[in-house]
Amino acid sequence: MNTYAIALLPLSFEVETNQVLKKAIQANKKIAELKGIAQTIPSQSLLLNTLAIQESKDSSEIESIVTTHDELFSFSKESTEKFSPAAKEVFSYNEALFYGFNALKDGAITNNLLIEISQLVTKRNTGFRNTMGTHLKDIHDNIIYSPPQIESDIWKLMTNLEEFINNSELSNLDPLVKMAIIHHQFESIHPFFDGNGRTGRILNILYLIQEGVLDIPVLYVSRYLIKNKATYYKLLQQVRDENSGEAWEEWVLFILDALESTATQAIDMIESIKELLSAFKGRIRNETKFYSHELINNLFSHPYTTVDFMMKDLKVSRLTTSKYLNILVDIDLLKKEKVGKTNYYINTKLVSLFSELH
Repeated sequence: MNTYAIALLPLSFEVETNQVLKKAIQANKKIAELKGIAQTIPSQSLLLNTLAIQESKDSSEIESIVTTHDELFSFSKESTEKFSPAAKEVFSYNEALFYGFNALKDGAITNNLLIEISQLVTKRNTGFRNTMGTHLKDIHDNIIYSPPQIESDIWKLMTNLEEFINNSELSNLDPLVKMAIIHHQFESIHPFFDGNGRTGRILNILYLIQEGVLDIPVLYVSRYLIKNKATYYKLLQQVRDENSGEAWEEWVLFILDALESTATQAIDMIESIKELLSAFKGRIRNETKFYSHELINNLFSHPYTTVDFMMKDLKVSRLTTSKYLNILVDIDLLKKEKVGKTNYYINTKLVSLFSELH
C-alpha cells in the first residue's frame, strides 16, 4: 500500500524544465487561439450549452457513468422521471460546472466553493471527509493508494491548496503548469467521500478562467483522459510512488499535451459549428419568412428542441411555434421524432458533430 506523504505547496522540485517550458508555450499558443475563436461565435450561450453538455458526458464517463447524446440533449429538468440515473448524474455535473463558472464572476476558487460544487455533483450534503477508511483500489480490489485519513490533515492540505490557487506570490509558474500541479494535489488529497474526479475536473476549468487563460468554459480535457485513461492513472500514481522531479515533469508534460490536443479539437469543433450556423441562417432566411436570432440560438442551444423550448425563446403562440418547426422539418433542417408524449425537433447535423468526436 502506498504511503505517499503529501507535501505543502509550492513544490520543492523544479518543474519548469526546458522541455516543460517548450510544451507550455505550444499549449498556451493553441489555447489563446481557441479563446479568440470562441469570441467569434455570435452568442456565447451556443458554446456554453452544447460544449458543456459534451464535457459533462465525458467527465462522467471517466467514472463509468455512461449515457447517450440523444438522452442528454433531450433532457428536461421539468420532467426527469423518464431519464436514466446516468443522465441525471451527468446533468448534476453540468449544473455544478455552471454554478462554479457563475460564482467566479463575483469571487475566487475557495474551499467553500469546491464543497458546494461537490455537493451539486453528488447530490449529497457533505463536506470534506471526516472519518477514516477511504482508499483507492485497483481492478483486483487491492489498495494502491491511501489519501490523508485525518480530517485536520485534509483541511490543512486543502487550505494550503486554496492559497496556492489564489496567491500568486506563492508561485510564479505558468498557469498551465500550475494547473497540472493543482490537479494532482487535489486528486491526491482526495478530500471528499465521493465526486473527487468530477469536482477536480471542474476545478481545472475554473482555474484557467480565474487566471484569464479562458473567458468561458470551452476547454475540456475529459475526452483526452478517457482516451488515455491508463496513462493518466499511471502517471498520477507514479508521482506518488516516486515523488521525484522526473515523475513530476512527466506528469506535467502529459497534462500540457492534454490541454494542447483538447484545444485543437475544440477549435475544429467551433469552426464546424460556425459553418453549420451560417448554413442554417442562409437557408432559413432564403426559404422561410420567420428568421430570427432567437430561433437560431434555440436550434443550436437545444439540439433536441421542443415546442415548449421554442415558445419560451420566440415568445409566440404554440400554434405558430409548431408551424415554424414543422416547416424546418419539411426543408430538411430538422428531424421530428416522438419520444413518449413529446415531439422532439432534432438538429441532426449539430448532434453528428459531437458524435464524430468519438
